[in-house]
Amino acid sequence: MATHALVVEDDSAIQELIRYTLEKSGMKATTAGSAEEALAALKSVLPDVVLIDWMLPKMSGMALARQLRESSRTENLPIIMVTARGEEADRVAGLEQGADDYLVKPFSPRELFARIQAVLRRRAPHAAETSLTVGPIHLDPISHEVTIDGQPVELAPTEFKLLRFFLAHPGRVFSRTQVLDQVWGDHVFIEERTVDVRIRRLRVALGPKGEELVKTVRGAGYKLAMPR
Repeated sequence: MATHALVVEDDSAIQELIRYTLEKSGMKATTAGSAEEALAALKSVLPDVVLIDWMLPKMSGMALARQLRESSRTENLPIIMVTARGEEADRVAGLEQGADDYLVKPFSPRELFARIQAVLRRRAPHAAETSLTVGPIHLDPISHEVTIDGQPVELAPTEFKLLRFFLAHPGRVFSRTQVLDQVWGDHVFIEERTVDVRIRRLRVALGPKGEELVKTVRGAGYKLAMPR
């Protein structure tokens, strides 16, 4: 599934330029012309990253970033401030309000994409367009290919997303609710048992090592086993 970015920019020309740049890079882009529009959009769907212009009408981009960090639902959302204000004091102020990075206009499409990927690798590695390898498993999100010990593995789209998420957090235990929110999205309302069904399918697809690689932690959830 393509990385989803929310672009909060009141200048329609710049908004369209950023949207076009992201979509040309293979990302999905949603736009908002104000902080209020952004907050409304975030109520239904959480993106993988938010790009916020500093100078927004009414509520500023700085205030929006601060509000996102104060909410338990969006506190870990990757945020990049996009602005023409490049002085050191401005950059420091943006970072202190919760931004993960600070991109000064004008910027190249290549720099924009690189900054997004760098932030995602730190904040949400399962959403970054980078290959993941843990033990015998290798996953390439660009070619959508998975191999175990060099042998190709066929995965359905949901199982691919599930494996990608676990590969980004090897050894960490996630509850069914956490897996639902991270893999399906917190706006999707499905039963927690759906996770169990998909985990079983993933194990079958991974072959003889499936049970060994994707572990059930009784009373807690699931994890990807770290190689010994």
